[in-house]
Amino acid sequence: MTNLAPTVQLSNGREMPIFGLGTWKSFESDAYHSTRHALDVGYRHIDTAFVYENEAEVGQAIAEKIAEGVISRDDVFVTTKLGGIHHDTDLVERACRLSLSNLGLDYVDLYLMHMPVGQKFHNDSNVHGTLELTDVDYLDTWAAMEKLVDLGLARSIGLSNFNAAQTERVLANCRIRPVVNQVECHPGFQQRQLREHAKRHGLVICAYCPLARPQPARQWPPFIYDEHAQQLAKKYGKTTAQICLRYLVQLGVVPLPKSSNKSRIAENFQVFDFELSPEDVRSMEQYHTGQRTVPFSGMAGHKFYPFHDEF
Repeated sequence: MTNLAPTVQLSNGREMPIFGLGTWKSFESDAYHSTRHALDVGYRHIDTAFVYENEAEVGQAIAEKIAEGVISRDDVFVTTKLGGIHHDTDLVERACRLSLSNLGLDYVDLYLMHMPVGQKFHNDSNVHGTLELTDVDYLDTWAAMEKLVDLGLARSIGLSNFNAAQTERVLANCRIRPVVNQVECHPGFQQRQLREHAKRHGLVICAYCPLARPQPARQWPPFIYDEHAQQLAKKYGKTTAQICLRYLVQLGVVPLPKSSNKSRIAENFQVFDFELSPEDVRSMEQYHTGQRTVPFSGMAGHKFYPFHDEF
């Protein structure tokens, strides 16, 4: 029997596994093999995006695991995201259908607006856009995303990289509430205020870069490599990465670690058989620097750039 992650109930009553596989910078065959292996070892939450250019590979892996009887479609929670080039209201449904076609699915469990900032649309293959930013209001984009729920194309919808004020603006003007805000979150960038804000408003925080993209050559970040991290790992008989991921789980955050390494994919998932003591949770607070690893600085001049606010 494969051990599965617990689930969290979203504000619309649906259940989401509290641990997922991230696939940003998992290219083609990497994304395919990573997704297959993750499903084999018990992951039931897979996160991708139109701009990752790997939806087809992720979808192929899911389809094969369904065909092999490892999972059914209902067993796996699939998230993808609306790219900036598709923020115009008349492009949203088509973009979602394009992602579904790539994934080979009839619906996604969660469809996120990847950023509050829109980009100029030239064609669908211009995935990343150039940084030609547009003034499309994310409230209009959100209203178009609500229709995806009506159509049954997305079971839930949510936000990514939104700050607290932007989240409140959506909440004040929406018909269907966002259930999630997916943001950078790790011991070096703990998002305490945004987490508290999300909790008050019934949103779950999902964490991309939950290990801050470690750089072994630099022995960075410290919460993976320094002496305190090593001591904690030794105390619990775990790796420093597992300590970090468990820390996020105990904060109520849903981590989405990315890996293309089979043993690491399995290792990352093994965080449900131990618990950090309250003292050790507190000791992780020392690592907070307030420094993002993904600042989206090319968008910093835009009126909807989310990261000028403190949270």
